[in-house]
Amino acid sequence: MAFPFPQGQQGDDEEISDSIEVGQELPPGEQGTAEEELSAEAQLPPEAQGETNGGPLGCCLGVTVGLLLSLTVAILSRLYADPLAQVFHSGLSITVRIVMSIFAIAAAAVFGYVGWKIGKRLYREYELSPRQQQRLAHLEQRQLQRQARRH
Repeated sequence: MAFPFPQGQQGDDEEISDSIEVGQELPPGEQGTAEEELSAEAQLPPEAQGETNGGPLGCCLGVTVGLLLSLTVAILSRLYADPLAQVFHSGLSITVRIVMSIFAIAAAAVFGYVGWKIGKRLYREYELSPRQQQRLAHLEQRQLQRQARRH
């Protein structure tokens, strides 16, 4: 399992403090909901607190890429089976499995971390523009009309 930050280091401290400051600036009627949101957010793990981002998605994609790249060890061992068999004699199969396992763990950790960083920068949740909101409303109306015709 790849962790986005070394233990004890938090990268989202500023984002969490910003969200708390925003919650404190709300009118008195909405303070209760802001406090409920803050308490619900405090129950989440540190990487899930604060701003919504694509860190977990990027990490998942990175781990997948790392595991797929570990298959290159098996492919290369098949391509160079004769020369490797002469070097390792009869232990080629177990050697390939060990090297592939080590490479899979290392690649999953490295690519998971890199994926987390890339995902956090690229995959963000943004508000829809007015044009996008209109298009979405139009599409929802069309879909409701189609469903009404079917029933």
